[in-house]
Amino acid sequence: MCSETRGVLIQYLLRKKITDKTKAIIVVHLYGCVCDMDAIMRIAKKHDLIVIEDVAEAVGSEYHGKKVGSVGDFGVFSFHGTKTFTTGEGGAIISNRDDLSEKITTISNQGRRPEQHIMFWVDELGLKYKMSNLDAALGVAQFERFDELVDKKREIFSWYKEELADVPDIAMNVEQDGTKNLYWMLSIIFGDSYNFDRDNLIKDMNADGIGLRPFFYPVSIFPMFKPATDNVVSYSLYKYGINLPSYNDMTRDDVSIVVRELLSKL
Repeated sequence: MCSETRGVLIQYLLRKKITDKTKAIIVVHLYGCVCDMDAIMRIAKKHDLIVIEDVAEAVGSEYHGKKVGSVGDFGVFSFHGTKTFTTGEGGAIISNRDDLSEKITTISNQGRRPEQHIMFWVDELGLKYKMSNLDAALGVAQFERFDELVDKKREIFSWYKEELADVPDIAMNVEQDGTKNLYWMLSIIFGDSYNFDRDNLIKDMNADGIGLRPFFYPVSIFPMFKPATDNVVSYSLYKYGINLPSYNDMTRDDVSIVVRELLSKL
């Protein structure tokens, strides 16, 4: 699908979901793959909606030269221990709008406005979302290695891509024209020609000391939410998707072992 057709389709699907109650569009750059932000920003502007980029899995990915998280109105980040850049736990939020930045700063600081200099004075209801100095120091040290960590993730993906080049009917992480993918996880979707139980495959690989993970479930499949079975793509992908090991200390030999064991069990 060409980029122009994809953009039209995205806008059509978004338009179908927008109602009078809609306030924002949340964009998830899943597994490091970058969404079509031009199409999303166009429809958001037309309907006067805020765009929130979930960059939890994509710190380091880029969209036409811009770091993801800096394109929409908000960028939200996770620094959980499983992420490429970590403070152990917690996260961050950024905004390119001064009015929104002041609002979220006030909320995160127990309702105290940044310009307020009266000690212990609270201007509005707020929350306490502060990072400790130790967590912040760890995060700064991580970001000082930014290029190193991103480059290693991309190198690991290139090894997997070479090892799996001759395997038919699979799809891997996408890097559309004009984007740069962090490849947070090495993701594979198996086509219809494969007939295996994904969960049993994961159990067998884990038993051999190779940690596989399933694709995330669609949020609307959980019991506390109303099903959204018209989301046919997400409802189909999770059944046939797996994530292979891609930790930063992996070597080329490690990748070869993982692929060999995987192919022996299909």
